[in-house]
Amino acid sequence: MISVLPSLSLLWATLLHPFYVSVTEINHNARTQSVEISCRMFYDDLEHALNKQYRAHIDIVKPVNKEEVNKLLSDYVRKHLIIKADGKVLSPAYVGYEIQEDGAWAYLEVKGIPRPKKVEVHDDVLFGEHPEQINMLHVTVNGNRQSTKLDNPDANASFSF
Repeated sequence: MISVLPSLSLLWATLLHPFYVSVTEINHNARTQSVEISCRMFYDDLEHALNKQYRAHIDIVKPVNKEEVNKLLSDYVRKHLIIKADGKVLSPAYVGYEIQEDGAWAYLEVKGIPRPKKVEVHDDVLFGEHPEQINMLHVTVNGNRQSTKLDNPDANASFSF
Protein backbone atom coordinates (compact mmCIF):
# COMPACT_ATOMS: atom_id res chain seq x y z
CA MET A 1 0.00 0.00 0.00
CA ILE A 2 2.78 2.45 0.81
CA SER A 3 4.44 2.00 -2.59
CA VAL A 4 1.19 3.03 -4.30
CA LEU A 5 0.95 6.37 -2.47
CA PRO A 6 3.74 8.16 -4.41
CA SER A 7 2.15 7.03 -7.68
CA LEU A 8 -1.28 8.23 -6.58
CA SER A 9 0.20 11.54 -5.44
CA LEU A 10 1.85 12.07 -8.83
CA LEU A 11 -1.35 11.13 -10.64
CA TRP A 12 -3.38 13.48 -8.45
CA ALA A 13 -0.95 16.36 -9.03
CA THR A 14 -1.03 15.74 -12.79
CA LEU A 15 -4.81 15.77 -12.83
CA LEU A 16 -4.97 18.98 -10.82
CA HIS A 17 -2.23 20.78 -12.75
CA PRO A 18 -2.21 19.71 -16.41
CA PHE A 19 0.12 21.64 -18.66
CA TYR A 20 -0.32 22.75 -22.25
CA VAL A 21 2.88 23.54 -24.11
CA SER A 22 4.01 23.72 -27.72
CA VAL A 23 7.59 24.19 -28.88
CA THR A 24 8.45 25.89 -32.16
CA GLU A 25 11.96 25.90 -33.63
CA ILE A 26 12.73 28.41 -36.38
CA ASN A 27 16.18 27.97 -37.90
CA HIS A 28 17.76 29.99 -40.69
CA ASN A 29 19.94 27.72 -42.81
CA ALA A 30 22.61 30.00 -44.32
CA ARG A 31 23.89 27.32 -46.71
CA THR A 32 20.51 26.77 -48.38
CA GLN A 33 19.18 30.29 -47.64
CA SER A 34 16.02 28.85 -46.14
CA VAL A 35 14.03 29.03 -42.94
CA GLU A 36 13.27 25.61 -41.46
CA ILE A 37 10.36 25.44 -39.03
CA SER A 38 9.30 22.63 -36.72
CA CYS A 39 6.40 22.88 -34.31
CA ARG A 40 5.72 20.27 -31.61
CA MET A 41 2.28 20.04 -30.05
CA PHE A 42 0.58 17.40 -27.93
CA TYR A 43 -1.24 15.39 -30.57
CA ASP A 44 -4.46 15.03 -28.56
CA ASP A 45 -4.73 18.82 -28.17
CA LEU A 46 -3.96 19.26 -31.87
CA GLU A 47 -6.58 16.69 -32.88
CA HIS A 48 -9.15 18.47 -30.73
CA ALA A 49 -8.27 21.84 -32.29
CA LEU A 50 -8.49 20.45 -35.83
CA ASN A 51 -11.76 18.64 -35.15
CA LYS A 52 -13.24 21.80 -33.63
CA GLN A 53 -11.97 24.28 -36.23
CA TYR A 54 -12.71 22.16 -39.31
CA ARG A 55 -15.73 20.24 -37.98
CA ALA A 56 -14.07 16.98 -38.88
CA HIS A 57 -13.19 13.86 -36.94
CA ILE A 58 -9.58 12.97 -37.61
CA ASP A 59 -7.08 10.66 -36.01
CA ILE A 60 -3.56 12.03 -36.38
CA VAL A 61 -1.83 8.90 -35.10
CA LYS A 62 -3.71 6.41 -37.30
CA PRO A 63 -5.28 8.53 -40.02
CA VAL A 64 -7.87 7.03 -42.33
CA ASN A 65 -6.93 9.66 -44.92
CA LYS A 66 -3.40 11.03 -44.32
CA GLU A 67 -3.76 13.49 -47.22
CA GLU A 68 -6.76 15.09 -45.48
CA VAL A 69 -4.86 15.27 -42.18
CA ASN A 70 -1.91 16.92 -43.93
CA LYS A 71 -4.22 19.45 -45.58
CA LEU A 72 -5.92 20.41 -42.30
CA LEU A 73 -2.68 20.45 -40.30
CA SER A 74 -0.95 22.61 -42.91
CA ASP A 75 -3.81 25.09 -42.95
CA TYR A 76 -4.04 25.21 -39.14
CA VAL A 77 -0.33 25.79 -38.54
CA ARG A 78 -0.05 28.36 -41.32
CA LYS A 79 -2.99 30.32 -39.83
CA HIS A 80 -1.68 30.22 -36.25
CA LEU A 81 2.09 30.56 -36.80
CA ILE A 82 2.95 33.69 -38.77
CA ILE A 83 6.59 34.59 -39.26
CA LYS A 84 8.14 37.78 -40.65
CA ALA A 85 11.77 38.14 -41.67
CA ASP A 86 12.94 41.76 -41.91
CA GLY A 87 9.31 42.92 -42.13
CA LYS A 88 8.31 40.48 -44.89
CA VAL A 89 5.63 37.89 -44.08
CA LEU A 90 6.94 34.44 -44.97
CA SER A 91 4.82 31.88 -46.81
CA PRO A 92 6.08 28.54 -45.57
CA ALA A 93 5.59 25.38 -47.56
CA TYR A 94 4.23 22.51 -45.50
CA VAL A 95 6.64 19.56 -45.54
CA GLY A 96 4.72 17.06 -43.39
CA TYR A 97 4.28 15.76 -39.86
CA GLU A 98 5.33 12.89 -37.67
CA ILE A 99 4.26 11.48 -34.33
CA GLN A 100 6.84 11.01 -31.57
CA GLU A 101 5.53 9.69 -28.25
CA ASP A 102 2.69 12.03 -27.22
CA GLY A 103 3.63 14.81 -29.65
CA ALA A 104 3.00 15.72 -33.25
CA TRP A 105 5.82 17.50 -35.08
CA ALA A 106 4.74 19.67 -38.03
CA TYR A 107 7.47 20.73 -40.47
CA LEU A 108 7.49 23.75 -42.78
CA GLU A 109 10.12 25.50 -44.89
CA VAL A 110 10.63 28.81 -46.68
CA LYS A 111 13.28 28.98 -49.40
CA GLY A 112 15.12 31.99 -50.78
CA ILE A 113 15.59 33.84 -47.49
CA PRO A 114 18.95 35.58 -46.96
CA ARG A 115 20.12 35.93 -43.37
CA PRO A 116 17.50 38.03 -41.55
CA LYS A 117 18.38 40.73 -39.07
CA LYS A 118 14.94 40.71 -37.44
CA VAL A 119 12.45 37.85 -37.02
CA GLU A 120 8.94 38.54 -35.77
CA VAL A 121 6.62 35.70 -34.79
CA HIS A 122 2.91 35.51 -34.09
CA ASP A 123 2.26 32.11 -32.47
CA ASP A 124 -1.22 31.41 -31.12
CA VAL A 125 -1.12 27.67 -31.80
CA LEU A 126 -3.66 25.97 -29.51
CA PHE A 127 -4.49 29.24 -27.73
CA GLY A 128 -8.15 28.64 -28.61
CA GLU A 129 -8.06 25.30 -26.81
CA HIS A 130 -6.54 26.16 -23.45
CA PRO A 131 -6.37 29.46 -21.56
CA GLU A 132 -3.22 28.05 -19.87
CA GLN A 133 -1.47 27.33 -23.20
CA ILE A 134 2.23 28.23 -23.32
CA ASN A 135 4.16 28.38 -26.58
CA MET A 136 7.94 28.20 -26.44
CA LEU A 137 9.86 29.76 -29.34
CA HIS A 138 13.47 29.11 -30.30
CA VAL A 139 14.87 31.13 -33.21
CA THR A 140 18.37 30.52 -34.58
CA VAL A 141 20.12 32.76 -37.11
CA ASN A 142 23.83 32.48 -37.92
CA GLY A 143 24.33 30.10 -34.98
CA ASN A 144 22.83 32.60 -32.53
CA ARG A 145 19.84 31.07 -30.71
CA GLN A 146 17.27 33.20 -28.91
CA SER A 147 14.26 31.88 -27.03
CA THR A 148 11.11 33.16 -25.40
CA LYS A 149 7.90 31.94 -23.84
CA LEU A 150 4.47 33.14 -24.94
CA ASP A 151 1.68 32.82 -22.38
CA ASN A 152 -1.86 32.81 -23.75
CA PRO A 153 -3.10 35.37 -24.89
CA ASP A 154 0.31 37.01 -25.59
CA ALA A 155 1.13 35.67 -29.06
CA ASN A 156 3.83 38.01 -30.40
CA ALA A 157 7.61 37.96 -30.13
CA SER A 158 10.46 39.76 -31.87
CA PHE A 159 14.10 38.71 -32.23
CA SER A 160 17.01 40.84 -33.47
CA PHE A 161 20.23 39.33 -34.83
